[in-house]
Amino acid sequence: MTGGPIRVVVADDQTVVREGIVMLLGLLPGITVVGSAADGEEALRLVAEHAPDVVLMDLRMPRCDGVEATRRVRTEHPGTEVVVLTTYADDDSLFSALQAGARGFLTKDAGAEEIARAVADVRSGAAGLSPQVQLRLLERLSGTPTAPVAPTTPTAPARPVAEQRPEAAPKAGPGRAGRAALPDGLTQREAEVLALIASGLSNAEIAERLFVSPATVKTHINNLFAKTAVRDRAQAVAYAFKHGISEGW
Repeated sequence: MTGGPIRVVVADDQTVVREGIVMLLGLLPGITVVGSAADGEEALRLVAEHAPDVVLMDLRMPRCDGVEATRRVRTEHPGTEVVVLTTYADDDSLFSALQAGARGFLTKDAGAEEIARAVADVRSGAAGLSPQVQLRLLERLSGTPTAPVAPTTPTAPARPVAEQRPEAAPKAGPGRAGRAALPDGLTQREAEVLALIASGLSNAEIAERLFVSPATVKTHINNLFAKTAVRDRAQAVAYAFKHGISEGW
């Protein structure tokens, strides 16, 4: 990555929204808007022409929707990351976009600071999730509605968890009988770490929850990333959802 400004393309079929985002981004230091598109096909043309660092991509657009445009951007222009824009935190579309290669998700009411942070995060290789979108992802992953939380509350209170060795077999109990083997050779501990990643916990928070060191958590993450062939935490969330791995696994 270079140290220059982050070059962005904005794609949204609503003129007022598109122009508003372009104007907002123009006021932010370190970000340069190199083009704006009214549909997915135009977005793809601008990406091919300008090779931006990031595309802010609306999910609902004519000709080529945001999910398909995201898939094509990530396939044809892997140096460009995608942050999805959505009016509502729609579960199905969000997960489809995640599986298509999006690395960030914002609702359209996001403020300037939130947009700038998401753009910078995905450019640096991290995932950028707005609090509202993260809540919906967790609801979809767990299969149950999650009570709204204040932005200042990062996680729910930790529950005591008995330490067990990674190679130890899981204890039998309700919900475990007849459970299929973990995919891709994951150990029970790696699955627990993956579930906590999908719940939005940081490495330090996972270490505290599992009563292990941050270095041990990092080792588990490296191992499970290698086994599952995911590149980052965003892909890990998608993998966990696909295989039904959530807290309490």
